[in-house]
Amino acid sequence: MNESFLLAATTAAWLGILTSISPCPLATNIAAISFIGKNVNNSRMVFLSGLFYMTGRMLVYLVVSVLIVTSLLAVTDISFFLQEDINIILGPVLIIAGIFLLGFIKFSLPGFGFSSKMQDRASRYGIWGAMMLGVTFALSFCPISAALFFGSLIPLAIKQNSNILIPSLFGIGTALPVILFSFLIAFGVKSIGRMFDKLTLFEKWARRVTGIIFIIVGAYYALIYLFRLDI
Repeated sequence: MNESFLLAATTAAWLGILTSISPCPLATNIAAISFIGKNVNNSRMVFLSGLFYMTGRMLVYLVVSVLIVTSLLAVTDISFFLQEDINIILGPVLIIAGIFLLGFIKFSLPGFGFSSKMQDRASRYGIWGAMMLGVTFALSFCPISAALFFGSLIPLAIKQNSNILIPSLFGIGTALPVILFSFLIAFGVKSIGRMFDKLTLFEKWARRVTGIIFIIVGAYYALIYLFRLDI
C-alpha cells in the first residue's frame, strides 16, 4: 500500500467521521443510539446492534459508490478522462465541498424520518432491525453528508480506482459514534450526555478546519492542473 493510497484511506475514514458528527447525521445517530440503548440490560445485544447498524450504513455507501464509480469507469471516454484528468475537476469540487462545510451555501434535501412505526418494525427484528436503521439513515443524505460523499469521497475513490475499500472506510467512519456510545451504554459508562456536548463542539471546529483545508487544497489543484500555473 503506497503513501498516496494510505492518505486517501485515512481521508475517507475522516470524511466519514466528520459526516457522522455533522448536525443532521448526528441527529439520526442519536436516534439510533436511543433505539439500541433500549437493550441496556443486555450488553452483548447493545454492542452487536451497534455493529449491525454500522454494517448497514457501510453497505449503502459501498453499493452506491460501486454503482457510480463502476458506471463511470465502464464508459471508455469518461474512464479515460477521469483516470487522466481527475486532478482537473478535483480542485473545483474540493472548493465547492469546502464552501458547503463552512456553511456559505445551504440547501435542503429530502430525507427519511424515524417514525414510531419504523421504530416498532425495527424492534421486531432485533440486531437485524439495527442494520435496517443503518441502511435507512445512510440514505437520508443531508447537504453536508451529500457534499462530503458525492463531492469528496466519490472523486477520491475514482482517483484511487477503489470502489470497495475507500467507500467502506467512509461507511465505517459514519457509524463510529454509534459504535462508541453503544460500547459505553453496554458497559454502563456514565456522563454520556456531556460527551455528546463535547462531540457537538468538536464537530463545529472540525467541520470548519476541514472546510478551510478543502478550499486551500482545491485552490492549489485548480492553479496547478486547471490553470497550469507553475507554483
